[in-house]
Amino acid sequence: MFCFHDSFRKELAQALSKGIQAAFSVDFPWEKAYPLFGATPTREAGDLAFPLFIIAKEAKTNPAQASKALEAALVDLPKFVLKKVAMGPYLNFYFDFNQIAQDLVPSIVSGKYFEQKLSEHMPKTMIEYSQPNTHKELHVGHMRNLCYGDSLIRLHRYAGFDIIASTFPGDVGTHVAKCLWYMHYHNKQPIPTERKGAWLGSMYSTAHNKLEEEKGTDKEAQNREQLTAILKQLEQKSGEYYDLWKETRQWSIELMNEVYRWADVKFDVWYWESEVDSDSVKLAREYHQKGLFIEDKGCIGVDLEPYKLGFCMLLKTDGNGLYATKDIELARRKFQDFHIEKNLYVVDKRQEHHFKQVFKVLELMGFENAKKCQHLQYDFVELPDGAMSSRKGNIIPLQTLIENMVKMIKEQYLARYINEWTPEEIEKTAQIVAKGAIKYGMTRIDPAKKIVFDMQEWLKLDGESGPYIQYAYARINSMLTKLGAPGSTEMKVEVQQEKDLVAALMNFHNVVQQATEQYKPSILTAYLYDLSRAYNGFYAECPVGSAEGATRSSRLMLSKATAQTLKKGLSLLGIEAPERM
Repeated sequence: MFCFHDSFRKELAQALSKGIQAAFSVDFPWEKAYPLFGATPTREAGDLAFPLFIIAKEAKTNPAQASKALEAALVDLPKFVLKKVAMGPYLNFYFDFNQIAQDLVPSIVSGKYFEQKLSEHMPKTMIEYSQPNTHKELHVGHMRNLCYGDSLIRLHRYAGFDIIASTFPGDVGTHVAKCLWYMHYHNKQPIPTERKGAWLGSMYSTAHNKLEEEKGTDKEAQNREQLTAILKQLEQKSGEYYDLWKETRQWSIELMNEVYRWADVKFDVWYWESEVDSDSVKLAREYHQKGLFIEDKGCIGVDLEPYKLGFCMLLKTDGNGLYATKDIELARRKFQDFHIEKNLYVVDKRQEHHFKQVFKVLELMGFENAKKCQHLQYDFVELPDGAMSSRKGNIIPLQTLIENMVKMIKEQYLARYINEWTPEEIEKTAQIVAKGAIKYGMTRIDPAKKIVFDMQEWLKLDGESGPYIQYAYARINSMLTKLGAPGSTEMKVEVQQEKDLVAALMNFHNVVQQATEQYKPSILTAYLYDLSRAYNGFYAECPVGSAEGATRSSRLMLSKATAQTLKKGLSLLGIEAPERM
Protein backbone atom coordinates (compact mmCIF):
# COMPACT_ATOMS: atom_id res chain seq x y z
CA MET A 1 0.00 0.00 0.00
CA PHE A 2 1.04 3.59 -0.48
CA CYS A 3 2.17 5.45 2.63
CA PHE A 4 0.59 8.64 3.91
CA HIS A 5 3.47 10.61 2.50
CA ASP A 6 1.82 14.06 2.30
CA SER A 7 2.32 15.55 5.77
CA PHE A 8 -0.10 18.40 5.06
CA ARG A 9 -2.95 16.12 4.01
CA LYS A 10 -2.17 13.81 6.92
CA GLU A 11 -2.44 16.63 9.45
CA LEU A 12 -5.66 17.88 7.89
CA ALA A 13 -7.10 14.33 7.77
CA GLN A 14 -6.38 13.91 11.48
CA ALA A 15 -8.24 17.15 12.23
CA LEU A 16 -11.16 16.02 10.06
CA SER A 17 -11.39 12.70 11.89
CA LYS A 18 -11.88 14.54 15.19
CA GLY A 19 -14.37 16.94 13.62
CA ILE A 20 -16.44 14.10 12.12
CA GLN A 21 -16.61 12.43 15.54
CA ALA A 22 -17.74 15.70 17.14
CA ALA A 23 -20.31 16.54 14.45
CA PHE A 24 -21.87 13.12 13.80
CA SER A 25 -20.62 10.75 16.52
CA VAL A 26 -19.19 8.70 13.66
CA ASP A 27 -15.85 6.95 14.06
CA PHE A 28 -13.98 7.85 10.85
CA PRO A 29 -10.20 7.20 11.14
CA TRP A 30 -7.94 9.75 9.50
CA GLU A 31 -6.47 6.98 7.34
CA LYS A 32 -9.86 6.71 5.61
CA ALA A 33 -10.12 10.48 5.18
CA TYR A 34 -6.62 10.92 3.70
CA PRO A 35 -7.26 9.41 0.24
CA LEU A 36 -10.60 11.21 -0.20
CA PHE A 37 -9.14 14.70 -0.72
CA GLY A 38 -9.44 16.08 -4.21
CA ALA A 39 -8.77 19.18 -6.26
CA THR A 40 -11.21 22.07 -6.31
CA PRO A 41 -12.71 23.10 -9.67
CA THR A 42 -11.23 26.62 -9.50
CA ARG A 43 -8.68 28.56 -7.48
CA GLU A 44 -11.50 30.69 -6.06
CA ALA A 45 -13.17 27.55 -4.68
CA GLY A 46 -10.18 26.80 -2.46
CA ASP A 47 -7.07 24.66 -2.52
CA LEU A 48 -8.34 21.24 -1.44
CA ALA A 49 -11.79 19.68 -1.30
CA PHE A 50 -13.15 16.99 1.01
CA PRO A 51 -16.28 15.11 -0.18
CA LEU A 52 -18.99 14.33 2.39
CA PHE A 53 -20.85 11.55 0.54
CA ILE A 54 -19.52 8.67 2.64
CA ILE A 55 -19.87 10.58 5.91
CA ALA A 56 -23.42 11.66 5.05
CA LYS A 57 -24.42 8.05 4.38
CA GLU A 58 -23.08 6.91 7.74
CA ALA A 59 -24.64 9.89 9.53
CA LYS A 60 -27.94 9.38 7.68
CA THR A 61 -28.11 12.90 6.31
CA ASN A 62 -27.56 14.51 2.92
CA PRO A 63 -24.01 15.53 1.83
CA ALA A 64 -24.74 19.28 1.69
CA GLN A 65 -26.08 19.30 5.27
CA ALA A 66 -23.16 17.15 6.40
CA SER A 67 -20.75 19.65 4.84
CA LYS A 68 -22.26 22.55 6.80
CA ALA A 69 -22.34 20.54 10.02
CA LEU A 70 -18.68 19.57 9.67
CA GLU A 71 -17.73 23.18 8.87
CA ALA A 72 -19.25 24.26 12.18
CA ALA A 73 -17.72 21.39 14.18
CA LEU A 74 -14.16 21.84 12.89
CA VAL A 75 -12.46 24.19 15.31
CA ASP A 76 -8.93 22.79 15.69
CA LEU A 77 -7.40 23.12 12.22
CA PRO A 78 -3.72 22.89 11.22
CA LYS A 79 -1.87 26.20 11.20
CA PHE A 80 -1.50 26.18 7.40
CA VAL A 81 -5.31 26.29 6.88
CA LEU A 82 -6.63 29.84 6.48
CA LYS A 83 -10.32 28.99 6.31
CA LYS A 84 -12.89 26.31 5.55
CA VAL A 85 -16.04 26.77 3.46
CA ALA A 86 -18.94 24.38 2.89
CA MET A 87 -19.71 24.24 -0.84
CA GLY A 88 -22.56 21.85 -1.57
CA PRO A 89 -21.47 18.27 -0.75
CA TYR A 90 -17.84 19.35 -0.23
CA LEU A 91 -15.93 21.09 2.52
CA ASN A 92 -13.22 23.17 0.87
CA PHE A 93 -10.03 24.44 2.49
CA TYR A 94 -7.96 27.53 1.74
CA PHE A 95 -4.25 27.31 2.54
CA ASP A 96 -1.64 29.69 3.87
CA PHE A 97 1.08 28.94 1.32
CA ASN A 98 3.58 31.08 3.17
CA GLN A 99 3.25 28.65 6.07
CA ILE A 100 3.43 25.60 3.80
CA ALA A 101 6.49 26.96 2.01
CA GLN A 102 8.41 27.21 5.31
CA ASP A 103 8.39 23.40 5.60
CA LEU A 104 8.16 22.30 1.98
CA VAL A 105 10.63 24.38 -0.03
CA PRO A 106 13.79 23.86 2.10
CA SER A 107 13.02 20.13 2.16
CA ILE A 108 12.93 20.01 -1.66
CA VAL A 109 16.07 22.12 -2.00
CA SER A 110 18.01 19.89 0.41
CA GLY A 111 16.79 16.76 -1.38
CA LYS A 112 15.19 15.27 1.75
CA TYR A 113 11.74 15.57 0.18
CA PHE A 114 12.71 13.09 -2.52
CA GLU A 115 13.96 10.57 0.04
CA GLN A 116 10.50 10.01 1.51
CA LYS A 117 9.05 6.52 1.46
CA LEU A 118 5.93 6.46 -0.70
CA SER A 119 4.93 2.82 -0.30
CA GLU A 120 5.26 -0.22 1.91
CA HIS A 121 4.30 -3.91 1.71
CA MET A 122 4.02 -3.70 -2.06
CA PRO A 123 4.06 -6.94 -4.11
CA LYS A 124 7.33 -7.94 -5.71
CA THR A 125 6.59 -7.18 -9.34
CA MET A 126 8.03 -8.09 -12.72
CA ILE A 127 7.37 -5.69 -15.59
CA GLU A 128 8.00 -7.19 -19.02
CA TYR A 129 8.38 -4.69 -21.84
CA SER A 130 10.19 -4.00 -25.11
CA GLN A 131 9.80 -7.33 -26.93
CA PRO A 132 11.40 -6.56 -30.33
CA ASN A 133 11.92 -9.25 -32.94
CA THR A 134 15.39 -10.11 -34.13
CA HIS A 135 15.89 -9.88 -37.91
CA LYS A 136 13.74 -6.76 -38.01
CA GLU A 137 14.79 -3.14 -37.68
CA LEU A 138 13.83 -1.16 -34.60
CA HIS A 139 11.73 1.84 -35.58
CA VAL A 140 9.97 4.80 -34.01
CA GLY A 141 6.91 2.64 -33.23
CA HIS A 142 8.97 0.43 -30.92
CA MET A 143 9.79 3.43 -28.76
CA ARG A 144 6.32 3.71 -27.26
CA ASN A 145 6.64 0.32 -25.60
CA LEU A 146 10.23 1.02 -24.56
CA CYS A 147 9.52 4.47 -23.09
CA TYR A 148 6.25 3.42 -21.46
CA GLY A 149 7.78 0.35 -19.84
CA ASP A 150 10.93 2.14 -18.71
CA SER A 151 8.94 4.97 -17.11
CA LEU A 152 6.81 2.43 -15.23
CA ILE A 153 9.97 0.77 -13.92
CA ARG A 154 11.35 4.13 -12.74
CA LEU A 155 8.07 5.26 -11.16
CA HIS A 156 7.60 2.00 -9.28
CA ARG A 157 11.17 1.91 -8.02
CA TYR A 158 10.98 5.51 -6.86
CA ALA A 159 7.75 4.71 -5.04
CA GLY A 160 9.52 1.87 -3.22
CA PHE A 161 8.45 -1.25 -5.12
CA ASP A 162 10.75 -4.25 -5.52
CA ILE A 163 10.75 -4.32 -9.33
CA ILE A 164 12.30 -6.73 -11.83
CA ALA A 165 12.59 -5.44 -15.39
CA SER A 166 12.39 -8.12 -18.06
CA THR A 167 12.25 -8.39 -21.83
CA PHE A 168 11.13 -11.21 -24.13
CA PRO A 169 12.49 -10.69 -27.67
CA GLY A 170 11.24 -12.88 -30.51
CA ASP A 171 14.22 -14.66 -32.07
CA VAL A 172 12.43 -17.56 -33.77
CA GLY A 173 9.49 -17.90 -36.11
CA THR A 174 8.42 -17.27 -39.69
CA HIS A 175 9.86 -13.76 -39.79
CA VAL A 176 13.33 -15.17 -39.11
CA ALA A 177 12.92 -17.85 -41.77
CA LYS A 178 11.88 -15.24 -44.35
CA CYS A 179 14.97 -13.16 -43.64
CA LEU A 180 17.34 -16.13 -43.86
CA TRP A 181 15.55 -17.38 -46.98
CA TYR A 182 16.14 -14.15 -48.84
CA MET A 183 19.75 -13.88 -47.66
CA HIS A 184 20.49 -17.42 -48.88
CA TYR A 185 18.56 -17.61 -52.13
CA HIS A 186 18.21 -14.07 -53.46
CA ASN A 187 20.49 -11.51 -51.88
CA LYS A 188 23.21 -10.21 -54.19
CA GLN A 189 24.35 -7.38 -51.91
CA PRO A 190 27.55 -7.62 -49.88
CA ILE A 191 26.92 -7.85 -46.13
CA PRO A 192 27.77 -4.44 -44.62
CA THR A 193 30.57 -4.10 -42.10
CA GLU A 194 28.48 -1.78 -39.88
CA ARG A 195 24.84 -1.66 -38.79
CA LYS A 196 24.26 -5.26 -39.70
CA GLY A 197 21.17 -5.42 -37.48
CA ALA A 198 19.49 -2.60 -39.38
CA TRP A 199 20.48 -4.23 -42.69
CA LEU A 200 18.75 -7.45 -41.58
CA GLY A 201 15.54 -5.44 -41.22
CA SER A 202 15.73 -4.41 -44.88
CA MET A 203 16.32 -8.07 -45.81
CA TYR A 204 13.18 -9.06 -43.92
CA SER A 205 10.89 -6.46 -45.53
CA THR A 206 12.33 -7.25 -48.99
CA ALA A 207 11.78 -10.96 -48.37
CA HIS A 208 8.20 -10.44 -47.21
CA ASN A 209 7.33 -8.33 -50.24
CA LYS A 210 8.92 -10.84 -52.63
CA LEU A 211 7.00 -13.74 -51.10
CA GLU A 212 3.77 -11.76 -51.39
CA GLU A 213 4.48 -10.96 -55.05
CA GLU A 214 5.13 -14.61 -55.86
CA LYS A 215 1.97 -15.92 -54.24
CA GLY A 216 -0.16 -17.68 -56.82
CA THR A 217 2.78 -18.20 -59.19
CA ASP A 218 4.72 -21.36 -59.95
CA LYS A 219 7.35 -20.23 -57.39
CA GLU A 220 5.00 -20.30 -54.41
CA ALA A 221 5.32 -24.03 -53.69
CA GLN A 222 9.12 -23.90 -53.96
CA ASN A 223 9.27 -20.89 -51.62
CA ARG A 224 7.10 -22.67 -49.06
CA GLU A 225 9.29 -25.78 -49.25
CA GLN A 226 12.46 -23.73 -48.74
CA LEU A 227 10.96 -21.85 -45.75
CA THR A 228 9.86 -25.15 -44.19
CA ALA A 229 13.39 -26.54 -44.55
CA ILE A 230 14.79 -23.46 -42.79
CA LEU A 231 12.28 -23.69 -39.94
CA LYS A 232 13.06 -27.39 -39.51
CA GLN A 233 16.80 -26.73 -39.12
CA LEU A 234 16.10 -23.97 -36.59
CA GLU A 235 13.88 -26.34 -34.63
CA GLN A 236 16.51 -29.11 -34.73
CA LYS A 237 19.30 -26.64 -33.89
CA SER A 238 21.63 -27.88 -36.61
CA GLY A 239 22.50 -27.16 -40.23
CA GLU A 240 23.70 -24.22 -42.31
CA TYR A 241 20.55 -22.18 -41.67
CA TYR A 242 20.90 -22.68 -37.93
CA ASP A 243 24.49 -21.46 -38.12
CA LEU A 244 23.36 -18.47 -40.14
CA TRP A 245 20.61 -17.83 -37.57
CA LYS A 246 23.11 -17.76 -34.72
CA GLU A 247 25.34 -15.29 -36.56
CA THR A 248 22.55 -12.95 -37.69
CA ARG A 249 20.73 -13.15 -34.35
CA GLN A 250 23.81 -11.66 -32.75
CA TRP A 251 23.67 -8.73 -35.18
CA SER A 252 20.13 -8.00 -33.99
CA ILE A 253 21.13 -8.30 -30.33
CA GLU A 254 23.93 -5.79 -30.90
CA LEU A 255 21.40 -3.39 -32.45
CA MET A 256 19.03 -3.84 -29.47
CA ASN A 257 21.84 -3.19 -27.00
CA GLU A 258 22.88 -0.10 -28.92
CA VAL A 259 19.34 1.29 -28.66
CA TYR A 260 19.06 0.36 -24.97
CA ARG A 261 22.38 2.04 -24.18
CA TRP A 262 21.22 5.19 -25.98
CA ALA A 263 17.91 5.15 -24.10
CA ASP A 264 19.61 4.33 -20.77
CA VAL A 265 17.46 1.22 -20.37
CA LYS A 266 18.62 -1.84 -18.45
CA PHE A 267 16.90 -5.19 -17.97
CA ASP A 268 17.38 -7.45 -14.98
CA VAL A 269 16.56 -10.52 -17.05
CA TRP A 270 16.35 -11.38 -20.74
CA TYR A 271 14.02 -14.21 -21.71
CA TRP A 272 14.17 -15.49 -25.30
CA GLU A 273 11.49 -17.22 -27.34
CA SER A 274 14.06 -19.76 -28.51
CA GLU A 275 14.81 -20.69 -24.89
CA VAL A 276 11.21 -21.38 -23.88
CA ASP A 277 10.11 -22.92 -27.20
CA SER A 278 10.80 -26.62 -26.58
CA ASP A 279 9.75 -26.56 -22.92
CA SER A 280 6.50 -24.82 -23.83
CA VAL A 281 5.69 -27.62 -26.30
CA LYS A 282 6.47 -30.24 -23.63
CA LEU A 283 4.18 -28.46 -21.16
CA ALA A 284 1.35 -28.40 -23.71
CA ARG A 285 1.77 -32.12 -24.41
CA GLU A 286 1.83 -32.86 -20.67
CA TYR A 287 -1.52 -31.13 -20.12
CA HIS A 288 -2.93 -32.80 -23.22
CA GLN A 289 -2.13 -36.17 -21.66
CA LYS A 290 -3.78 -35.01 -18.43
CA GLY A 291 -6.93 -34.30 -20.39
CA LEU A 292 -7.12 -30.55 -19.88
CA PHE A 293 -6.02 -29.70 -23.43
CA ILE A 294 -8.00 -31.23 -26.28
CA GLU A 295 -7.26 -32.15 -29.88
CA ASP A 296 -9.27 -30.49 -32.62
CA LYS A 297 -8.57 -31.07 -36.33
CA GLY A 298 -5.03 -32.15 -35.56
CA CYS A 299 -4.33 -29.15 -33.32
CA ILE A 300 -4.02 -29.17 -29.54
CA GLY A 301 -5.51 -26.42 -27.43
CA VAL A 302 -8.17 -25.36 -24.94
CA ASP A 303 -11.85 -24.73 -25.60
CA LEU A 304 -12.55 -21.33 -24.06
CA GLU A 305 -15.98 -20.89 -25.61
CA PRO A 306 -17.67 -21.11 -22.18
CA TYR A 307 -15.72 -17.93 -21.34
CA LYS A 308 -16.44 -16.32 -24.73
CA LEU A 309 -12.74 -16.53 -25.64
CA GLY A 310 -12.94 -19.00 -28.52
CA PHE A 311 -10.41 -21.80 -28.99
CA CYS A 312 -6.87 -21.20 -27.73
CA MET A 313 -4.57 -23.16 -30.03
CA LEU A 314 -1.34 -24.28 -28.36
CA LEU A 315 0.12 -26.83 -30.79
CA LYS A 316 -0.32 -26.69 -34.57
CA THR A 317 -0.77 -29.77 -36.74
CA ASP A 318 3.01 -29.88 -37.28
CA GLY A 319 3.55 -30.04 -33.51
CA ASN A 320 4.98 -26.54 -33.17
CA GLY A 321 3.82 -24.11 -30.51
CA LEU A 322 2.44 -20.60 -30.83
CA TYR A 323 2.86 -17.35 -28.91
CA ALA A 324 0.28 -18.47 -26.35
CA THR A 325 2.21 -21.70 -25.75
CA LYS A 326 5.39 -19.76 -25.02
CA ASP A 327 3.66 -17.18 -22.82
CA ILE A 328 2.15 -19.93 -20.67
CA GLU A 329 5.58 -21.48 -20.09
CA LEU A 330 7.14 -18.05 -19.57
CA ALA A 331 4.58 -17.11 -16.88
CA ARG A 332 5.45 -20.31 -15.00
CA ARG A 333 9.18 -19.52 -15.23
CA LYS A 334 8.84 -15.94 -14.04
CA PHE A 335 7.14 -16.89 -10.78
CA GLN A 336 9.49 -19.85 -10.28
CA ASP A 337 12.70 -17.95 -11.08
CA PHE A 338 12.06 -14.78 -9.08
CA HIS A 339 9.22 -15.59 -6.65
CA ILE A 340 7.33 -12.54 -7.87
CA GLU A 341 3.87 -11.63 -6.60
CA LYS A 342 2.70 -9.67 -9.64
CA ASN A 343 3.42 -10.05 -13.36
CA LEU A 344 2.79 -7.10 -15.70
CA TYR A 345 3.02 -7.26 -19.51
CA VAL A 346 3.50 -4.04 -21.49
CA VAL A 347 2.21 -5.09 -24.92
CA ASP A 348 0.08 -3.24 -27.49
CA LYS A 349 -3.71 -3.50 -27.61
CA ARG A 350 -3.73 -5.98 -30.52
CA GLN A 351 -2.78 -8.67 -27.99
CA GLU A 352 -5.72 -8.09 -25.65
CA HIS A 353 -7.52 -11.29 -26.73
CA HIS A 354 -4.24 -13.23 -26.67
CA PHE A 355 -3.55 -12.38 -23.03
CA LYS A 356 -7.15 -13.02 -21.98
CA GLN A 357 -6.75 -16.50 -23.42
CA VAL A 358 -3.33 -17.05 -21.83
CA PHE A 359 -4.48 -15.95 -18.37
CA LYS A 360 -7.62 -18.09 -18.57
CA VAL A 361 -5.64 -21.16 -19.68
CA LEU A 362 -3.23 -20.64 -16.79
CA GLU A 363 -6.18 -20.44 -14.43
CA LEU A 364 -7.69 -23.68 -15.82
CA MET A 365 -4.29 -25.36 -15.47
CA GLY A 366 -4.49 -24.65 -11.76
CA PHE A 367 -1.71 -22.08 -11.89
CA GLU A 368 -2.34 -20.24 -8.62
CA ASN A 369 -0.63 -17.07 -9.85
CA ALA A 370 -2.86 -16.63 -12.92
CA LYS A 371 -4.80 -13.83 -11.22
CA LYS A 372 -1.53 -12.01 -10.56
CA CYS A 373 -0.86 -11.54 -14.28
CA GLN A 374 -2.00 -8.31 -15.93
CA HIS A 375 -1.79 -6.94 -19.47
CA LEU A 376 -0.97 -3.21 -19.69
CA GLN A 377 -2.02 -2.37 -23.21
CA TYR A 378 -1.42 0.76 -25.25
CA ASP A 379 -2.38 2.13 -28.66
CA PHE A 380 -0.08 2.51 -31.65
CA VAL A 381 2.30 5.14 -32.97
CA GLU A 382 1.47 6.39 -36.43
CA LEU A 383 3.05 8.80 -38.85
CA PRO A 384 0.98 11.80 -40.00
CA ASP A 385 0.18 9.85 -43.19
CA GLY A 386 -0.81 6.60 -41.49
CA ALA A 387 0.32 3.38 -39.82
CA MET A 388 3.80 1.88 -40.03
CA SER A 389 4.69 -1.71 -40.99
CA SER A 390 8.06 -3.48 -40.85
CA ARG A 391 6.78 -5.99 -43.41
CA LYS A 392 5.97 -3.28 -45.94
CA GLY A 393 9.08 -1.28 -45.07
CA ASN A 394 7.22 2.01 -44.45
CA ILE A 395 8.89 2.81 -41.15
CA ILE A 396 11.22 5.42 -39.70
CA PRO A 397 14.27 3.43 -38.50
CA LEU A 398 15.14 4.45 -34.98
CA GLN A 399 18.78 5.19 -35.77
CA THR A 400 17.71 7.41 -38.67
CA LEU A 401 15.23 9.20 -36.42
CA ILE A 402 17.88 9.90 -33.80
CA GLU A 403 20.37 11.19 -36.38
CA ASN A 404 17.78 13.48 -37.98
CA MET A 405 16.59 14.78 -34.65
CA VAL A 406 20.10 15.50 -33.36
CA LYS A 407 20.91 17.28 -36.63
CA MET A 408 17.79 19.45 -36.35
CA ILE A 409 18.53 20.34 -32.71
CA LYS A 410 22.06 21.41 -33.59
CA GLU A 411 20.87 23.52 -36.51
CA GLN A 412 17.81 25.11 -34.89
CA TYR A 413 18.82 25.52 -31.25
CA LEU A 414 22.53 25.02 -30.68
CA ALA A 415 24.15 26.65 -33.72
CA ARG A 416 24.35 29.94 -31.80
CA TYR A 417 26.74 28.30 -29.30
CA ILE A 418 29.33 27.07 -31.81
CA ASN A 419 31.89 29.64 -30.68
CA GLU A 420 30.99 29.35 -26.98
CA TRP A 421 30.61 25.62 -26.35
CA THR A 422 32.92 22.76 -27.20
CA PRO A 423 31.81 20.39 -29.98
CA GLU A 424 31.53 17.67 -27.32
CA GLU A 425 29.08 19.71 -25.25
CA ILE A 426 26.99 20.57 -28.30
CA GLU A 427 26.83 16.89 -29.28
CA LYS A 428 25.99 15.78 -25.73
CA THR A 429 23.27 18.41 -25.32
CA ALA A 430 21.76 17.56 -28.71
CA GLN A 431 21.58 13.89 -27.70
CA ILE A 432 19.98 14.78 -24.33
CA VAL A 433 17.35 16.97 -25.99
CA ALA A 434 16.62 14.32 -28.64
CA LYS A 435 16.05 11.72 -25.92
CA GLY A 436 13.86 14.16 -24.04
CA ALA A 437 11.76 14.85 -27.13
CA ILE A 438 11.24 11.15 -27.90
CA LYS A 439 10.67 9.93 -24.35
CA TYR A 440 8.33 12.76 -23.38
CA GLY A 441 6.44 12.46 -26.66
CA MET A 442 5.98 8.73 -26.15
CA THR A 443 4.75 9.03 -22.55
CA ARG A 444 2.70 12.24 -22.54
CA ILE A 445 -0.29 10.64 -24.29
CA ASP A 446 -2.61 8.39 -22.28
CA PRO A 447 -1.69 4.76 -23.10
CA ALA A 448 -5.22 4.13 -24.39
CA LYS A 449 -4.84 6.81 -27.08
CA LYS A 450 -3.00 6.77 -30.39
CA ILE A 451 0.22 8.75 -30.88
CA VAL A 452 0.91 10.61 -34.12
CA PHE A 453 4.64 11.16 -34.38
CA ASP A 454 5.64 14.61 -35.63
CA MET A 455 9.29 15.53 -35.12
CA GLN A 456 8.72 19.28 -35.54
CA GLU A 457 6.01 19.31 -32.85
CA TRP A 458 8.01 17.16 -30.46
CA LEU A 459 10.99 19.52 -30.64
CA LYS A 460 9.07 22.78 -30.08
CA LEU A 461 10.24 24.95 -27.20
CA ASP A 462 6.89 26.71 -26.88
CA GLY A 463 4.54 23.74 -26.55
CA GLU A 464 3.98 20.62 -24.48
CA SER A 465 7.21 18.81 -25.24
CA GLY A 466 10.25 17.35 -23.54
CA PRO A 467 12.53 20.16 -24.78
CA TYR A 468 10.12 22.76 -23.36
CA ILE A 469 10.51 21.29 -19.86
CA GLN A 470 14.24 20.72 -20.30
CA TYR A 471 14.57 24.35 -21.37
CA ALA A 472 12.61 25.51 -18.31
CA TYR A 473 15.05 23.62 -16.11
CA ALA A 474 18.11 24.91 -17.98
CA ARG A 475 16.90 28.54 -17.71
CA ILE A 476 16.42 28.24 -13.95
CA ASN A 477 19.79 26.54 -13.58
CA SER A 478 21.52 29.29 -15.57
CA MET A 479 19.82 31.96 -13.47
CA LEU A 480 20.82 30.31 -10.20
CA THR A 481 24.41 29.96 -11.41
CA LYS A 482 24.46 33.68 -12.20
CA LEU A 483 22.71 34.95 -9.03
CA GLY A 484 24.30 32.63 -6.48
CA ALA A 485 22.89 30.93 -3.39
CA PRO A 486 19.94 32.29 -1.38
CA GLY A 487 20.85 34.41 1.63
CA SER A 488 18.65 32.32 3.93
CA THR A 489 16.08 29.53 3.91
CA GLU A 490 13.32 31.74 5.28
CA MET A 491 10.33 31.81 2.95
CA LYS A 492 8.21 34.85 2.11
CA VAL A 493 5.31 33.89 -0.17
CA GLU A 494 2.90 36.74 -0.88
CA VAL A 495 2.21 37.13 -4.62
CA GLN A 496 -0.36 34.82 -6.26
CA GLN A 497 2.20 33.39 -8.72
CA GLU A 498 4.39 32.40 -5.77
CA LYS A 499 1.43 30.66 -4.12
CA ASP A 500 0.61 28.84 -7.36
CA LEU A 501 4.17 27.58 -7.55
CA VAL A 502 4.15 26.31 -3.97
CA ALA A 503 0.78 24.62 -4.60
CA ALA A 504 2.26 22.83 -7.63
CA LEU A 505 5.40 21.77 -5.76
CA MET A 506 3.50 20.29 -2.83
CA ASN A 507 1.58 18.03 -5.22
CA PHE A 508 4.58 16.22 -6.73
CA HIS A 509 4.37 13.03 -4.71
CA ASN A 510 0.60 12.82 -5.06
CA VAL A 511 1.10 12.94 -8.84
CA VAL A 512 3.81 10.25 -8.70
CA GLN A 513 1.47 8.06 -6.67
CA GLN A 514 -1.39 8.50 -9.17
CA ALA A 515 0.88 7.85 -12.17
CA THR A 516 2.21 4.69 -10.53
CA GLU A 517 -1.14 3.33 -9.33
CA GLN A 518 -2.86 3.96 -12.66
CA TYR A 519 0.12 2.91 -14.83
CA LYS A 520 -0.05 6.28 -16.57
CA PRO A 521 3.20 8.25 -16.91
CA SER A 522 1.06 10.79 -18.81
CA ILE A 523 -0.17 12.04 -15.42
CA LEU A 524 3.42 12.96 -14.54
CA THR A 525 4.18 14.54 -17.94
CA ALA A 526 1.11 16.78 -17.63
CA TYR A 527 2.23 17.80 -14.14
CA LEU A 528 5.75 18.71 -15.31
CA TYR A 529 4.32 20.81 -18.13
CA ASP A 530 1.99 22.62 -15.72
CA LEU A 531 4.84 23.15 -13.24
CA SER A 532 7.01 24.65 -16.00
CA ARG A 533 4.18 26.99 -16.98
CA ALA A 534 3.59 27.94 -13.34
CA TYR A 535 7.26 28.84 -13.03
CA ASN A 536 7.17 30.90 -16.21
CA GLY A 537 4.19 32.79 -14.78
CA PHE A 538 6.08 33.30 -11.54
CA TYR A 539 9.22 34.47 -13.33
CA ALA A 540 7.27 36.98 -15.44
CA GLU A 541 5.55 38.58 -12.44
CA CYS A 542 8.05 38.08 -9.63
CA PRO A 543 11.52 39.51 -10.36
CA VAL A 544 14.28 37.45 -8.80
CA GLY A 545 17.56 39.21 -9.62
CA SER A 546 16.28 42.70 -8.74
CA ALA A 547 14.48 41.59 -5.56
CA GLU A 548 16.09 42.27 -2.19
CA GLY A 549 16.41 40.74 1.25
CA ALA A 550 13.99 38.00 2.28
CA THR A 551 12.02 38.33 -0.96
CA ARG A 552 15.12 37.64 -3.06
CA SER A 553 16.16 34.66 -0.92
CA SER A 554 12.65 33.25 -0.96
CA ARG A 555 12.37 33.53 -4.75
CA LEU A 556 15.77 31.95 -5.25
CA MET A 557 14.68 29.09 -2.99
CA LEU A 558 11.44 28.70 -4.93
CA SER A 559 13.40 28.67 -8.19
CA LYS A 560 15.81 26.05 -6.93
CA ALA A 561 12.98 23.88 -5.58
CA THR A 562 11.26 24.06 -8.96
CA ALA A 563 14.45 23.09 -10.78
CA GLN A 564 15.01 20.15 -8.42
CA THR A 565 11.43 18.95 -8.90
CA LEU A 566 11.59 19.25 -12.69
CA LYS A 567 14.86 17.32 -12.72
CA LYS A 568 13.51 14.56 -10.50
CA GLY A 569 10.26 14.33 -12.48
CA LEU A 570 12.10 14.11 -15.79
CA SER A 571 14.36 11.39 -14.39
CA LEU A 572 11.26 9.28 -13.64
CA LEU A 573 10.56 9.41 -17.38
CA GLY A 574 14.17 8.48 -18.17
CA ILE A 575 14.94 12.03 -19.33
CA GLU A 576 18.09 13.94 -18.43
CA ALA A 577 17.90 17.64 -17.56
CA PRO A 578 20.67 19.59 -19.38
CA GLU A 579 22.56 22.11 -17.28
CA ARG A 580 22.28 24.65 -20.08
CA MET A 581 20.51 24.68 -23.39
